[in-house]
Amino acid sequence: MWTPRIWMCCMLLETFMHGVRGLNMCMGGSATSCEECLLIHPSCAWCAQEDFGRGRTLTSRCDFSQNLQKRGCESQFIEFPSSSTSVLKNVPLSSKGSGPTQYDVTQIMPQKISLSLRPGDQTWFEVQVRQVEDYPVDLYYLMDLSLSMKDDLDTIRNLGTKLAQEMGKLTSNFRLGFGSFVDKNMSPFSYTAPKYQENPCNGYKLFPNCVPSFGFRHILSLTDKVDRFNEEVQKQMVSRNRDAPEGGFDAILQASVCKERIGWRKEAYHLLVFATDDVPHLALDGKLGGLVQPHDGRCHLDGNNEYSASTMMDYPSLALLGEKLAENNIYLIFAVTKRLYVIYKNFTALIPGTTVEILDQDSKNIIQLIINAYNNIRSKVELTVWDHPEDISLSFTATCQDGQPLPGLRKCADLKIGDTVSFNVSVEARSCPPRGTDQSFTIKPVGFKDRLEVAVDYRCDCSCSRTARANSSICSSIGTYNCGTCRCEPGYLGARCECQEGETSSMYLSACREAEGKQVCSGRGECSCNQCLCYESEFGKIYGSFCECDDFSCARHKGILCSGHGECHCGECKCHAGYIGDNCNCSTETSPCISDDGQMCSGRGSCVCGRCQCTEPGAFGDTCEKCPTCPDACGTKRECIECRLFNSGRLADNQTCQRLCKDEIITVETLKTDDPGAVLCLYKTDNDCVMKFTYSEHANGQSVLTALQEPECGGGPDAMMVLLAVVGSILLVGIVLLAAWKLVITIHDRREFARFQSARSRARYEMASNPLYKHPISTHAVETDFNMYGKSYNGGVH
Repeated sequence: MWTPRIWMCCMLLETFMHGVRGLNMCMGGSATSCEECLLIHPSCAWCAQEDFGRGRTLTSRCDFSQNLQKRGCESQFIEFPSSSTSVLKNVPLSSKGSGPTQYDVTQIMPQKISLSLRPGDQTWFEVQVRQVEDYPVDLYYLMDLSLSMKDDLDTIRNLGTKLAQEMGKLTSNFRLGFGSFVDKNMSPFSYTAPKYQENPCNGYKLFPNCVPSFGFRHILSLTDKVDRFNEEVQKQMVSRNRDAPEGGFDAILQASVCKERIGWRKEAYHLLVFATDDVPHLALDGKLGGLVQPHDGRCHLDGNNEYSASTMMDYPSLALLGEKLAENNIYLIFAVTKRLYVIYKNFTALIPGTTVEILDQDSKNIIQLIINAYNNIRSKVELTVWDHPEDISLSFTATCQDGQPLPGLRKCADLKIGDTVSFNVSVEARSCPPRGTDQSFTIKPVGFKDRLEVAVDYRCDCSCSRTARANSSICSSIGTYNCGTCRCEPGYLGARCECQEGETSSMYLSACREAEGKQVCSGRGECSCNQCLCYESEFGKIYGSFCECDDFSCARHKGILCSGHGECHCGECKCHAGYIGDNCNCSTETSPCISDDGQMCSGRGSCVCGRCQCTEPGAFGDTCEKCPTCPDACGTKRECIECRLFNSGRLADNQTCQRLCKDEIITVETLKTDDPGAVLCLYKTDNDCVMKFTYSEHANGQSVLTALQEPECGGGPDAMMVLLAVVGSILLVGIVLLAAWKLVITIHDRREFARFQSARSRARYEMASNPLYKHPISTHAVETDFNMYGKSYNGGVH
């Protein structure tokens, strides 16, 4: 945490760094008086001692305090004012309301302080905020009564009783009010033909009867008698307008500024629930109907509690709405249908202290919606600054419930009722206002009646100036002696007004050179009576003991000297609080780099000059929050799917779902995965179902999650059927394999037998025809002739 000792160390370090660079901005400046010296730098001091530097050719009364003492200036003559803080009112914080009828509680501490600021010098103070338990709540329900909201009107007819029961769990003092709106009763916003004057639904078959359109109608002032709310709602009828947008912003403004009519209590939380199913008309839309007068931001309810200036003034602007809501400590809750969520979400960035919730088509979730919005409001604290003087710089460091300082942040979230958070506020004045000007500003948490009033006193004058003497003998009776120096009458120069303009000599000329060989008065002035009179320049001021300095030769950014965030002193930019760099173009503010989850650049980059430089491949966005291709993208978006669609998961219990999960979620029955720009994500739920969704980025930078309406779940398997199927499958596979084996063997045998038969048929032959076969028996024929009994025979023997 910042302390005065740390500030002193920083100041000494800065002084040392200037010494290292060889630049003494105090002696090198153009200070000719104590007041001018104090404006150069907060480390500069002035010596008002009369005989200081006497006997020296050239000396400067403006220097660092320690240097002045070394050069002989006594401490009582050194003018060195510093910034300081005084607490004027510091009532301790309350922990709980004091009763159902009187809530004299304190939620911010301190309540009044006074600052004494020396330009360029920083001081600081601490602000503590605690939301008390059992604080009263005023809730005004502002409903769109155009024809499309007829089913919603039927739903809320008994809203008062149910809402009072639920809010009774959060506060013992709850009041409820009711108002309605349609649109300006003029063309082209509403039907103006004679046949529609009494009944704009004339000829409309679905709803033939409705009341004439109106801008805003206050119906029931805030009351703890919730039955009255139900009774008034029962009497209401819808109306009909011509164009799609409604005149809801007219109604919001009137409900905010007509405090007495509505009945807002000073000691209560003010909740304004704005329920609609269409977009609103904005400022300048009234020109379509010839309304050119801007809204004056005042209450215009007539005797019938109707908005009487509806057809005389234009619709209010977002800036005017934000101003009046903050001025009257009103939290605005947009309760809109899903298709309008992105539009109204953009409005919340422009109107401080507003939230947006998704309303069902028939408003059946309105009670839970209000409870969620109230818990969300009560879980955060954000400081705002009112009537901030332009010449004062403020920087904040938040210390939330975890005790970790967060520089540049002025809000804390995820709080519980009774948590105390603190903010360290450093203040710096950049210049001095005109004498006699009273400055002040107010710091207050958004939506709180409690505030811290800060009075500012500038330390721009030196105490020695109170004893200034005109026509002093010290100044040759032709000048005013003030803080050790003479302010000479016109035409006279010198430390004691002893010279007249135009007198020069070689002795005087040597005193007008910064060093031997340098030009007289740096070539940018004339030497007169051992002093340099610097020339005037159209670019700025030339100054210094030797005219060596100017206020226009510093670094520029986009053509602007010191980027407009610093002052040029002798060629060097002296940056205002919150800026650094040679040309003061780099902001030290880190709050724009804090993502909604409290991380710096979502943990995917670094904050450079107040902007995130994303280092994670595929990451983009103001805080590097968008990264469909990051490894953790699906895991991060899964938590949003769980809490937004099923009210489960890690974010469902700590009331951070709506804060961290701002992406548009679209539910579908069948998920398309052919979009090349979308990342498909899936995860397994606790009941073993599979949830699928896609994550993509639209051209306008809006993240879109497209998810299945319900996870994909398969029925549980039958164990017996699985067993029978497995056994049957095994048997079937065995039989098939056996049959295949038998078929293969049969085919193989048949092929072998056929091959044998073919070989056998080719090997069959007659043995006698075998040339290698020789019969074992040989037969030879022998012829013989012999006579037997006188007869001759011729025969053969074999």
